Amino acid sequence: MLRIRLQRPGKSVKGRYHQKIVVIERGDARDSSFKAQLGYYNPINKLLKVEVDKYESWLKKGAKPTETVASLVKKYKKEAKSK
Repeated sequence: MLRIRLQRPGKSVKGRYHQKIVVIERGDARDSSFKAQLGYYNPINKLLKVEVDKYESWLKKGAKPTETVASLVKKYKKEAKSK
């Protein structure tokens, strides 16, 4: 089963990290290889970028987002409408 979840690439420097939004097999490790990258999230600077068309196409293929990713995408769509 495919999941859409956050992945923390590379080494973090004392809490300064960013995260990718990726499509990955459910049982794979957090930092293993992924099928597709759908965006990124930087919690320090509050930067969020999601490719909504790719996200929705993966949902149609059967991938399930985690609660965190679903809330981030909802927030991104809301911000995009207000701009």
